[in-house]
Amino acid sequence: MPVATTIPQFDLTRQYRQLEPLLAPLVQKVLAGGVYIGGEWVAAFEQAFANYIGVPYCVSCNSGTDALYLALRALDIGPGDEVITSAFSFIATAEAISLTGATPVFVDIEPETFNLDLNHVAQRLTPRTKAVVPVHLFGRPVDMGRLLALAHGHGVAVVEDCAQATGSHWQGRPVGSWGTLGCFSFYPTKNLGTFGDGGAITTRDPELAQRLCELKNHGQRERYCSVTVGVNSRLDAVQAAILQVKLGYLDQWLAQRRRLAQRYHELLADIPGLVLPPDGPGHSWNQYTVRLARDDLTRDELRAQLQQMGIGTAVYYPVSLPLQPVYQFLQYDPAQIPQAVAVSQQVLSLPLFPELTEQEQVQVAQAIRQVLS
Repeated sequence: MPVATTIPQFDLTRQYRQLEPLLAPLVQKVLAGGVYIGGEWVAAFEQAFANYIGVPYCVSCNSGTDALYLALRALDIGPGDEVITSAFSFIATAEAISLTGATPVFVDIEPETFNLDLNHVAQRLTPRTKAVVPVHLFGRPVDMGRLLALAHGHGVAVVEDCAQATGSHWQGRPVGSWGTLGCFSFYPTKNLGTFGDGGAITTRDPELAQRLCELKNHGQRERYCSVTVGVNSRLDAVQAAILQVKLGYLDQWLAQRRRLAQRYHELLADIPGLVLPPDGPGHSWNQYTVRLARDDLTRDELRAQLQQMGIGTAVYYPVSLPLQPVYQFLQYDPAQIPQAVAVSQQVLSLPLFPELTEQEQVQVAQAIRQVLS
């Protein structure tokens, strides 16, 4: 029988124990105040997060998925439109497009970075293309300068999927400040995560910010006056207060993630057939995801053996988006997305969170070396 995991792929309890003296009384204060939806706590976090990203406007919502959906709705994207995005991401990226009635157009990825291949983006632009959704996957930023030049040349909006990349930078500027809109997730395992679900959209456009405020709150411009069909997607006050406290620690957590990634580089560099993720400026390392490119062992076999040795891992993602059952009607041939298909069969994410210790990393590396040697 496999032993219990002794080094988890992610451990949320360690961070909570560190912050409990701050967060426990804060939550009590919010609860005692009696304002649980909207109010000063939400407004304060939205302003603080806008400042952190370097944009005038932040509109909070209840998840990263809703952030993407609301962003596309704010751009009036709907049936008959096409939205280009990566073939290798979490289902929410494509799901948000489909929920508007638009058609997701999937492009292949760069095998080194796992981000969408901009050469393929250029090939898939059509008169029906209304937006491109680049995914800053695992915290590595897409080349936003090149993408914006391409998109602006065709009059296409750019909606950044920053779910895994809060705190990432491209050319020294935060992701979420480059595109028409930036979409963030505050799911607990993200770089900035809360104790439930939450999300936000950032923008420089005051009209889009106003439309987002309406869309997320039943389409209301003022109470009981709905000007459009909206949804109920509000960040609650408790989560906003927690996020504002944690935002003050984000940069030090990101620095620790970078140190951990560098240590993995050093510990794993010489193992044959193990392809390490390349470093890059502005990478925030939400995940440290390797590829196993060997004929004698599959990714799933490696994962099973590591589990038996007490090492937790995760697979992001085992099926590329165009090949998900829900998108079979689009009739994508795997040959159209060869890199995404190959990567989905080879990737494995190792334990990585700010509280991971050096000794635990050494143990992870020793276990991998033992299996692959």
